[in-house]
This record gives sequence, structure tokens and C-alpha cells, in this order.
Amino acid sequence: MAVSARNQLKGKVTDIVLGTVMAHVTIKVGDNVIESVITRRSADEMKLKKGDKVTAVIKATEVLVAKP
Repeated sequence: MAVSARNQLKGKVTDIVLGTVMAHVTIKVGDNVIESVITRRSADEMKLKKGDKVTAVIKATEVLVAKP
């Protein structure tokens, strides 16, 4: 599947919480964690489950940078 977003991070689903309408997906990418909220229908259609290898595709108009 071709996508225009250039920020693509490969990881593994470590948790998925299915609600009535939405699904909260936690993805481990290296030492980092990315959380995403998607529709329950999308999660069902993808048959997402804990342990699945996935790619987090990020398309954002803003990316904030912080320095301690």
C-alpha cells in the first residue's frame, strides 16, 4: 500500500482496548511507545491483536520539539 506520509515507524502492538465505537492501540517502537485511537470498525477489519507487527503512519501538520 502506497501512502504519502513519510513518518512510518515499525513496531508491535502491546495493548488494545476495544470500546463500543473506538479502539485504543498501544504500539512499542524500539524503546518508545506510541498510542493511537482508531475506530473499532477499523480495528476489527484489520483483526488487530496484541503481538501484531504494525506500522504507525504519522501525518501531522505540527511536530513539537522539546529540549530538557
